[in-house]
Amino acid sequence: MRRLRELTGAKRVGHAGTLDPLATGVLPILFESATRLADFALQLSKTYVADVHFGFTTATDDAEAEREPVADPSGLEQETVEAALRAFVGRIRQEPPAFSAVKVEGERSYRRARKGDVSRPAARLVEIYSVELLSFAPGAAAVAQVRVVCGSGTYLRSLARDLGAELEVGGYLGQLVRTAYGPLRQQQAVALDDLTNAASVEARLLPPEVILPEMESVRLTVEQEAYVRQGRPVRVLPEPGPGRVRAMDSDGRLVALGHTDPLRRTFVPEKVLT
Repeated sequence: MRRLRELTGAKRVGHAGTLDPLATGVLPILFESATRLADFALQLSKTYVADVHFGFTTATDDAEAEREPVADPSGLEQETVEAALRAFVGRIRQEPPAFSAVKVEGERSYRRARKGDVSRPAARLVEIYSVELLSFAPGAAAVAQVRVVCGSGTYLRSLARDLGAELEVGGYLGQLVRTAYGPLRQQQAVALDDLTNAASVEARLLPPEVILPEMESVRLTVEQEAYVRQGRPVRVLPEPGPGRVRAMDSDGRLVALGHTDPLRRTFVPEKVLT
């Protein structure tokens, strides 16, 4: 973030969701008032391609820590792994790794783990939309490569650990790549090293609404836009339905997010972009 601030002169630079220490892939970067949209971006699905190694566990649930043998995975077959994966589709309870950013009694779990408390944070509900076994290499060093589409808060390290436990051989996460974040694909991404000046950053900017989930939109007149930028509600036609609404200016650019007031029949701005 510091490098991007220095390159662009932007006062506010943020990101929409973190990546595990050993992970690579798509990470949306938000500039200036678009940083206010991070909470909405987190509602988008994420797609990962992950390698799950069997036969061992680790304290971090990935390859960062020393491996501890559990059981010989030589007997695993592709069909068995595929069958076990089905249990992880849907809304499931998942314990985050001990080495994670989840807060426990006000303290980050990874800080507690570094002090010797490796108990995991309490299980929480996450949603996994689909899991596909892309390949399986059997043997004493068995590895499954899977594609996972999931919601916010899902830990692929936990999935690898729990899959290994389900198969009774142990498991940990190897290579992990986030290949998509909502509509954003890895093919669209740019490496940080390729951003060398403000112009190279500006050339890759996308409109902020690409990281928003689906919602109804309304078009504002110039006068209405002025009111909305002051945080004032306006009457728009046609009237939007209930729920979240995005307001666009006359050129189709995002001005604000808000909701409808059915009693006053107005659009009420909540987050206004400069």
